[in-house]
Amino acid sequence: MSSPTRYKHLFFDLDHTLWDFETNSKETLFDLYNQHNLSDRGIPDFETFFKSYTFHNKRLWERYTMGYIRQEELKWKRMWLTLLDFKIADEPLARKLSVEFLEHLPSKTNLFPYTFEILDYLKGKGYHLHLITNGFEKVQHAKLERSGLKPYFKHVITSEESNNTKPNKEIFDYAFSKVKAEANESIIIGDNLDADIQGGINAGMDTVFVNHIDADPYIKSTYIVKDLKSLEAIF
Repeated sequence: MSSPTRYKHLFFDLDHTLWDFETNSKETLFDLYNQHNLSDRGIPDFETFFKSYTFHNKRLWERYTMGYIRQEELKWKRMWLTLLDFKIADEPLARKLSVEFLEHLPSKTNLFPYTFEILDYLKGKGYHLHLITNGFEKVQHAKLERSGLKPYFKHVITSEESNNTKPNKEIFDYAFSKVKAEANESIIIGDNLDADIQGGINAGMDTVFVNHIDADPYIKSTYIVKDLKSLEAIF
């Protein structure tokens, strides 16, 4: 069955678009908070710990996306800076938390509502589905495997594999070459305005902003949807 629009290749983002990163990371950090008895180290409660981690993680991811820091620095420094907020200057603990976080995170399988239904719908329409993500190679593939998403995607392009990050045009050029697609027959579907939407614009693609959290759309996308089911109106 052929697709009803000019698009042939749909490039999805994974985290915060299909895979509920916020919920999954919070569950993982809650496990680590308890396993390492962080309340005994001077962190009064989990919510305070999570709020601090979220602040540092967001800031470091922005720096990683812009190419200012490397992957390894992002991984452990978000833990290190979080611990420092509570006057815990324990680098071995920060590095241990970093390793364990990435080991356990893929075991969490919370997805946004209607994820499987929309992927089934799109595959039934004849679209070629791919993933393009700034996430880490091993971790992203583990998430796909354990959450049941892997069979839906023909290709998974990561920043680690392509040696580039969204929004750089180069990661999209790499993706087009790998899947044998053209920009004018492709569209990116993602939640991040700076990485996904600006990245798609940089690559000459149409874009869909998945605005789960009702954020200010300060970068203009081709389409905006509030939830995954609303993609049916586009495709």
